[in-house]
Amino acid sequence: MSEKTELPIVLIGGGGHAAVLMDALLQRKREILAIISPDSTSQRPIFNGIPCLKNDGDIRSFNPDEVMLVNGLGMLPRSPHRQNLDKRFKSMGYCFATVIAPGASVSCFAALEEGVQVLSGAIVQAGAHVGEGTILNTGVIVEHDCVVGSYNHIAPRATLCGQVATQDNVYIGAGATVIQGLSLGEGCIVGAGATLVRSLDSKHIAYGARAEIRAI
Repeated sequence: MSEKTELPIVLIGGGGHAAVLMDALLQRKREILAIISPDSTSQRPIFNGIPCLKNDGDIRSFNPDEVMLVNGLGMLPRSPHRQNLDKRFKSMGYCFATVIAPGASVSCFAALEEGVQVLSGAIVQAGAHVGEGTILNTGVIVEHDCVVGSYNHIAPRATLCGQVATQDNVYIGAGATVIQGLSLGEGCIVGAGATLVRSLDSKHIAYGARAEIRAI
């Protein structure tokens, strides 16, 4: 692991997703220098004792070569906020840390790009490739040879069977299953609990247990 990946962390966000990431970082014994959140973090004890900066511009007090950022914003379907935040800070010279919770299992033959977050209980098998900024939430399974695009959110307990390919900005809901070999175009949504048995064109949604499909 390179020296860069072990730099101290500045966490952006003070909500529930940020708290889960903070827990993973603390378990990994990463140094947390500050949180950036316009809202109070006092209701979440996990943030106690960490300096809280109120404005995104306050990041300039940290040299981009001496810290890494973690994007603590959650991701909702069709929301650009998380990706836009990354772009803004990257334009200022900052890099985003990849976070792997201690309870996750990531094959040494899988590839994770910058800023990927793999939460507790998630499994990423050999040959999988996960694009930048993607969240693999609690208990997600990404099977062998899947190619997951950038800024996807694979919600808790969802399963991507082998050789699934997703483009960017795809949202797969909690408990959904995508069977092997399917492809999902940019901006697709698979609803919670759906079992997808056919590929989706860009900007389509599959919802319900029978995965009914329509354009967004």
